Amino acid sequence: QDSPLKAVQMLWVNLIMDTFASLALATEPPSESLLLRKPYGRNKPLISRTMMKNILGHAVYQLTIIFTLLFAGEPGAPRGPGGGREREV
Repeated sequence: QDSPLKAVQMLWVNLIMDTFASLALATEPPSESLLLRKPYGRNKPLISRTMMKNILGHAVYQLTIIFTLLFAGEPGAPRGPGGGREREV
């Protein structure tokens, strides 16, 4: 059977995944209290309430900007195939 990913593709996936993991570990400064704290419980959520607020707030912000640019952008700007002024050649 053929593998769904070739060797070079697997190396790229590994590189990308390792890069994000190392960035996540590198952003929190080491401290003694971090080493001494108890592990999180098995039933605790992975995403805290504060993280969820930040994620949802950022999503609303991005959607607001995108829809503002899409619907109230520059009046003369072309809006894609069939959605605005067509270019005359």
